[in-house]
Amino acid sequence: MATMVSLIGLINKIQRACTVLGDHGGEGMSLWEALPSVAVVGGQSSGKSSVLESVVGRDFLPRGSGIVTRRPLVLQLHKTESGTEYAEFLHAPKKRFTDFAAVRKEIADETDRITGKTKQISNIPIHLSIYSPHVVNLTLIDLPGLTKVAVEGQPDTIVEDIENMVRSYVEKPNCIILAISPANQDIATSDAIKLAKEVDPTGERTFGVVTKLDLMDKGTNAVDVLEGRAYRLQHPWVGIVNRSQADINKNVDMIVARRKEREYFETSPDYGHLASKMGSEYLAKLLSQHLELVIRQRIPSIIALINKTIDELNAELDRIGRPIAADGGAQLYMILELCRAFDRVFKEHLDGGRPGGDRIYGVFDNQLPAALKKLPFDRHLSLKNVQKVVTEADGYQPHLIAPEQGYRRLIDGSISYFKGPAEASVDAVHFVLKELVRKSIAETLELKRFPTLQNDIATAANEALERFREESRKTVLRLVEMESSYLTVDFFRKLHTEPEKNANPSGPNNDRFNDNYIRRIGSNVNAYIGMVCDTLKNTIPKAVVYCQVREAKRSLLSNFYAQVGRREKERLGAMLDEDPQLMERRTQIAKRLELYKSARDEIDSVAWK
Repeated sequence: MATMVSLIGLINKIQRACTVLGDHGGEGMSLWEALPSVAVVGGQSSGKSSVLESVVGRDFLPRGSGIVTRRPLVLQLHKTESGTEYAEFLHAPKKRFTDFAAVRKEIADETDRITGKTKQISNIPIHLSIYSPHVVNLTLIDLPGLTKVAVEGQPDTIVEDIENMVRSYVEKPNCIILAISPANQDIATSDAIKLAKEVDPTGERTFGVVTKLDLMDKGTNAVDVLEGRAYRLQHPWVGIVNRSQADINKNVDMIVARRKEREYFETSPDYGHLASKMGSEYLAKLLSQHLELVIRQRIPSIIALINKTIDELNAELDRIGRPIAADGGAQLYMILELCRAFDRVFKEHLDGGRPGGDRIYGVFDNQLPAALKKLPFDRHLSLKNVQKVVTEADGYQPHLIAPEQGYRRLIDGSISYFKGPAEASVDAVHFVLKELVRKSIAETLELKRFPTLQNDIATAANEALERFREESRKTVLRLVEMESSYLTVDFFRKLHTEPEKNANPSGPNNDRFNDNYIRRIGSNVNAYIGMVCDTLKNTIPKAVVYCQVREAKRSLLSNFYAQVGRREKERLGAMLDEDPQLMERRTQIAKRLELYKSARDEIDSVAWK
């Protein structure tokens, strides 16, 4: 039995730790919900408070008419070997209450803090732990009393609200239902039994308690109920004799009240044969023994849930990142590893492992050709402009064979138009690379916890991209200028050997301004510019990729690495400054992980002794 009692005490300890950490809700079943507990259910004025006080052996609950319990009270009883009895509230963890009248006042004050001094109810529980050598290890949940009508000051939905609250506790498969019914009421109309039957039709989780046996009309008794003939449950009914109002007014000690209760059953002609299985002391032991049995049966499933949750918590810790080392060298290593993680994601975007890099190809395959097609060569090489340029280029002396200076001016003017699309391609690729940097930072999971480092990497990467863009811009402009600086002579030599259709036999010198002649010059220049356009359409992408994309893959963070390596420990720590919410989240996960591991080890050590 000592091992079993230790097991219940351990479960109480785990439940309290779960409550402190807020681990009693959310998606799926929490550890708190998986651990068995006892919910006390009954109608208003059914004697619930008296039963709880009898089990605890202390007068500590608020009393009054109407709804007194307006918030769930999660009561954890911890059996101690000896020492002073005391109580602790979860909302006041550093304060011990040795005066149980003060406990009653604190419950009332804490209830009013949430509900106000009204008759409203709240589903936010009050958590109270009592440590005493006179209790058994047990968790009891006192719920608001079921009612049939709303009284003045209560909302019209109060009946439904209370039932829904009570139901939310008792419908859980690990909840043991303590159904309280007064003896002076027909068991068939008992609110507690009616609800228990709905959520536990087999009666496997329900314990029936009959209160106020001493207040029944003379000549009547509750033997049929207590012996299970009026309503059968799988567990025995237990009768309770509540303290009289006179005893309550006189502050009769609960220990004395327990003795009077024993004497009542032992000397009662109706219940004497049941005396050994009646009373609040027997009820506490019965519940404790059953709880021990249920816990032992649930150990495999509890351990399975704990292991599953430990795996989930470890996975979440890995996802958000483990705590940061304080050592400067370790911090530097971590920063470099995070930068490499970002760099891998960035390269995946460029190389096709992630979307985005294809937009660079789109610049070369769509944007650049479209821009080249829109260049105003038709205007520049119009009949009128060609004649004007050729005439001006000849100056005071007309050309002898061919207007070479006119050709060169027309070609130079045409080639200069290529600078715009070349620079636009550089800028478009730069914009894509900047966007990929932004996306890569957002997609690098390891970086999410370090907003400062994210900003530092973004700044360094964008500065590098600006350098690459400037170098690329200079390179593509050189490509354009190269085409102007040295013309492809063979192109024009071939033109000279080809016979001119519809040529004037007398030669061009007979009429320098012949329209066909001028048109021929414009056509020749346009053909040459077309050849140059085809060349630049291929060389501009090569230059852009070489100067921007290739360099971004090779050395996007090279300068940043060098700067970081020279930084002092304090500045490294500042770079790893985390989001406070994330730090708090990790702390909570670590505490829950420690709780679950401790719970698993302790359950193993106690359960299988």
